[in-house]
Amino acid sequence: MWFKHSLKGKLSLLLIVAIVFPLLGAGVVSYRIASNLTEKIEKQSGMNTLRQLSDKLDFIINDIETMSVFIIGQRNIQSYLGSDRADISLYSQNVAFLLNLASSKPYISNITITSGRGYPALSNTTVLHSGLPRLLEANTADYNPAQKWWTPLYENQTTDDGIKRVFSLVRPIRSTEKFQPLGELAISVDVDEVQEMLQDAAWNANGRLWLVNQEDRIMSSQTGEGLNMPLGQSLQGLGELRGTEGVLNIARGQESNTLLYYTLPSLNWKLVGVIPTRIYTAQNEYVLTLTAVAIGVAALLAGALVLYFTAWVTRPLTKLARKLKDVSPGDPVKQFEVRSTDEIGMVLHSYNQLGERIERLKNQLQLNEAKKKEADIQALQAQIHPHFLYNTLSSIHWIALMNKDRQVAEMVGALGDFLRFSLNDGKEFCSVGQEVAHAQNYVRIMSKRFQDKFDSTFLIDPKIQERTMLKLLLQPLIENSIMHGLKKKQGKGSVFVHAELRGDGLSFVVEDTGVGMDEEKLLHLRSLLLAGEADEQRQSGSSNSGYGLSSVDRRLKLHYGSGAGLHIESQPGGGTRISFTIPVLEG
Repeated sequence: MWFKHSLKGKLSLLLIVAIVFPLLGAGVVSYRIASNLTEKIEKQSGMNTLRQLSDKLDFIINDIETMSVFIIGQRNIQSYLGSDRADISLYSQNVAFLLNLASSKPYISNITITSGRGYPALSNTTVLHSGLPRLLEANTADYNPAQKWWTPLYENQTTDDGIKRVFSLVRPIRSTEKFQPLGELAISVDVDEVQEMLQDAAWNANGRLWLVNQEDRIMSSQTGEGLNMPLGQSLQGLGELRGTEGVLNIARGQESNTLLYYTLPSLNWKLVGVIPTRIYTAQNEYVLTLTAVAIGVAALLAGALVLYFTAWVTRPLTKLARKLKDVSPGDPVKQFEVRSTDEIGMVLHSYNQLGERIERLKNQLQLNEAKKKEADIQALQAQIHPHFLYNTLSSIHWIALMNKDRQVAEMVGALGDFLRFSLNDGKEFCSVGQEVAHAQNYVRIMSKRFQDKFDSTFLIDPKIQERTMLKLLLQPLIENSIMHGLKKKQGKGSVFVHAELRGDGLSFVVEDTGVGMDEEKLLHLRSLLLAGEADEQRQSGSSNSGYGLSSVDRRLKLHYGSGAGLHIESQPGGGTRISFTIPVLEG
């Protein structure tokens, strides 16, 4: 493996392992502590909510019981119930009293006093129908007329509120003087008000909350569902709720839940709440994600620091090893800055001395080789000096004229002009007129070589003669038309050269009447030009020759952009048309 061959790799791996594993261990411990703490906080928060809600309900219960004692002790109530006949005046005073008393308590649905002597009942509202009598008959085992009793749920219908679900405190009324039974008092609590209290209790939105009596029947719930039903029907698998408060884990369908309950101090009723475990499980996932991100960032930072410091410590050795491995006689030997006097510093110092010696020897050898090459080049240049070549061609030209051999004279003159323009003192650009003249000289030479094989026509817009363009663009295209189009044709052909100003560009076209190409060969040629491989295949002698066009296409794109490349059109037996457009250059 790579770290077996690298000191830096070994040190980096060992240090990273030594850092990452403790980080992972710390992360696991932190996650477990945080997840347990999250669950504990969620349960504690739920229990606190139940306690606060219990205090509110306990206040209502105590307030109603205190109110009942106050009502029973009222003199007018005692007088109305204890008189020998019904007194309409006392009736009206007591109804007004009950009305004022009930109006100050929004959770009281109605207050009803029943006379033991059959007098009209006293109430703060007109009761059209009451389910209390039937309820008392059905619960004779639990209800003792001589004691107070909190009833299960039942329905009342009044003129003020319509049909209401209520539960009531029922207690006997006795004479304060003789302690004999006078009647019965029932104070009804509006279940909707209790439901509103449950809804406002800030319980978890995904959980549920119930108020159940001593028989575990639902007295009120957040949603108003399941009233007067056993709590076990709403919570499958619910066992006995032992003690005054507690926490249980139960399964509700396929979902796991945490159940919390708390007993009202004034009654043996319980507040029961359910929280889906996925609530704090989701929080645990958030803690896990946060812990993982923190550990990941810490590991990355630690890894980066380890790699940095390891690289910093081993950098001199790494550089030295790389230089010794890749050293080549043709490369300059670089010197190392020695910053220490330890073993590494001594090795670097020795390497620098060796490098200096190698550089001196290499420079001496290169100097000798350069002097030799310079002499060879000067000798070669003396043999093929352009002026010598031009003068020789000029002499041949005049000899041919003196011998009245005009054909040879024209061919030699055209060759001299062709070579003079091709060299052109190394310049890359020329005028359009010079480029056309160079192409015409080439056509003259080729027409002498291939007599009666083709005609040529140059149609050049006079307005563009002095415009500047990249040189040696037309000649290779004309050569392509002659060598691969007209030469292979039976009979005589033609080559046409067009040049004109079109918009903001100079448009050039070289067209022949040669043998052309089929669709497959044309597509292959275009793909070669696109890949820049035509010249390479031509030079290697491939049968799928690129016709020497790639160099022209590459030069056009290099100097004028990708849009200035060659455009080739051809048909079998219909000739070939090659065109390109370049922008107008000033100067």
